[in-house]
Amino acid sequence: MAAPFVAIVGRTNVGKSTLFNRLVGERLAVVDAIPGVTRDRLYAEIDLDGTPIVLIDTGGLAGAESDQFMTKVKKQAAAALQEADLLLFMVDGREGLVSLDWEVAEVVRRSGKPVILIANKMESPKVEASEFAELGFGMPLQLSALYGYGLDEVIDAILHNLPMAGAEPKPIAGEVAIALVGRPNAGKSAIVNALLGEERVIVSEQPGTTRDAVDIVVEFADEHYRLIDTAGLRRRGKRSRGLEYYSSLRTLRALQRADVGVVVIDALEGITNQDAHIIGEVMESGRGLVLLAHKWDLVQDFARSQNDVGKDMAEIEQTLRTDFARMVGNKLRFVDFAELLFTSAVTGEGLAEILPAAKHAAEQYARQVDPVKLEQALQEAVAAHQPPSRKNRRLRIYSIEQVTTRPPTFVLRVNDPELMHFSYERYLVNQLRETFDFVGTPIKLFVRGRRQQQKS
Repeated sequence: MAAPFVAIVGRTNVGKSTLFNRLVGERLAVVDAIPGVTRDRLYAEIDLDGTPIVLIDTGGLAGAESDQFMTKVKKQAAAALQEADLLLFMVDGREGLVSLDWEVAEVVRRSGKPVILIANKMESPKVEASEFAELGFGMPLQLSALYGYGLDEVIDAILHNLPMAGAEPKPIAGEVAIALVGRPNAGKSAIVNALLGEERVIVSEQPGTTRDAVDIVVEFADEHYRLIDTAGLRRRGKRSRGLEYYSSLRTLRALQRADVGVVVIDALEGITNQDAHIIGEVMESGRGLVLLAHKWDLVQDFARSQNDVGKDMAEIEQTLRTDFARMVGNKLRFVDFAELLFTSAVTGEGLAEILPAAKHAAEQYARQVDPVKLEQALQEAVAAHQPPSRKNRRLRIYSIEQVTTRPPTFVLRVNDPELMHFSYERYLVNQLRETFDFVGTPIKLFVRGRRQQQKS
């Protein structure tokens, strides 16, 4: 089940980013007194009293009209509003009801989405909260996002107003859900069609043909798979048209209900910054990961055209794969755990490897390690490489516990978390990965003091 999307909307400078930061629990959005600071949407998957949601911070739907970027910002906000399951409509309790609030209210009303009206900055209100009831959304909740006053009431209202589970496709027991993601025109839909042997998804040379996620359930080697073909993801800063924003939200939602993200890379173009950002989206979602160097037939054709000395093609092919894998390793060091496949929807090369690789990644993504073997692996890792020391104090590691799966998440108990150096933490993660064959899945490792409450 995908987590519901909750979007914070309103005119500029009413405190949307402050509320976003307060709910997320860390300062992700830039907060400034200048109207129109938030130009890109921000996303955060958070847990509200045991209920996962995706929180979206948006730019203003109205205001700061002199800002040359505001037209694009409004399109972003409108796209978030269109895709969200619940809207938090914020107004300013210090400034009172203004004409721009009425503009936003009309847009919100036309969306037909559930709405919670919130009067912010009520630590020093200049008007009665009842004034905002004129907007037609009932009495507002009174909040000071800056100081946290009224936050519990806002959280309760969010949980109470979240829509019931919708008509999303129900998974088959034991199936592996795979979201195919990548830049527009990388060949995602062509891969789906080649796997199915029929044209179930429209394939076009026009980038961005797939606007919405499409689910297709297939059976392969007595295993069930759900292929979620998605619209192409661009870097957040490049999502400049309303449809692209909307499609990007669809893609993020697809990742929410996937076990594994299969990232399709145009091998002829190599690894681009957009590819790295897309892979980062999969990593942020905490899903398993498989990389496809797609359109490999074009790479082979180019190599043949450059082969003037009659070299053996098998040797050239091996060199090409080695070089490409080295390039991936250099540019994407943070995902060196992901399996890399070389595929072509035209020739069929590598297609038979995709589903087994995704299945293996999904198994590791959901794997629970035996506690005895886990403790033994920690002891061996520490014996092979002693923990670091700082100011004559050495880090002491007392225990390790796996607290959850999907992805595998571990908690280390130590004498002082501040003594843990990032390089040693990375070493321990690598040891866990090597010992337990965690291929295709991220690993989360939290370092806690012996008396700290366990959190994941």
